[in-house]
Amino acid sequence: MSALTNGFRIVESITATKSGLTFSQIVAATGLPKASVHRLLKELVELSALSFDDTSRRYAGGLLLAGLGASVTANYDVRQIARPHLEALHEITGSVATLGIRDGEKGNYIDKIEPASLVIRLHSEIGKSFPLHCTAMGKVLLAFSDAATIGKVTRRKLKAYTANTITDGRQLRNELDAVVSQGYAVDREEITRGLICVAAPIRGIDGKVEAAMSCTISAFDADDRQLNKVRDQVLKCARAAGPRSI
Repeated sequence: MSALTNGFRIVESITATKSGLTFSQIVAATGLPKASVHRLLKELVELSALSFDDTSRRYAGGLLLAGLGASVTANYDVRQIARPHLEALHEITGSVATLGIRDGEKGNYIDKIEPASLVIRLHSEIGKSFPLHCTAMGKVLLAFSDAATIGKVTRRKLKAYTANTITDGRQLRNELDAVVSQGYAVDREEITRGLICVAAPIRGIDGKVEAAMSCTISAFDADDRQLNKVRDQVLKCARAAGPRSI
């Protein structure tokens, strides 16, 4: 692999964690030679793509990444178009409303609106990634993606986040088929205990899925009646998300 590819592998492994990684953890996570990791880490820190804490001996994402992420997110067209409908979803349901896109074999949050009084804080910060196999938006984005991506995700080892997480590839494929058939996906405490999420696709004028919109509610409030109400609103707002949606 090229130095550029290895550099991105290092950056992705570090930014996927909350507290950063030590040198040895980076080597273990990436499987790269120690000498290569040492050289690339030095360059990435000099570029401000990564930061290094002398006390904890951990590397974390740097200001360069934050600036680039904010710039890309701010200029991503689907976010601007979907924003009014994301706000509408939040206002109608009073719950967390999020917008995400697929980036290869993972998803990225590009917008989010949440109540100020939210008791359970979500790890859905704008710019962060999320798994495709156990989130409502992830399942939507994966279900409507290309066969190669679906194959890669369903054939690999799937991480279990809760007891409800789907970790069997065949079961996940069946779930994705259901998502395509019904037009929406549900995460039933599959990534966070106590939370249920419903997501629907946002399509472009060519009919392809560009993004997904979701609403998260407490599992304690999620009886069939409430879940159906949330589902209907998510579908309505996702369909209305911009003149390009059909």
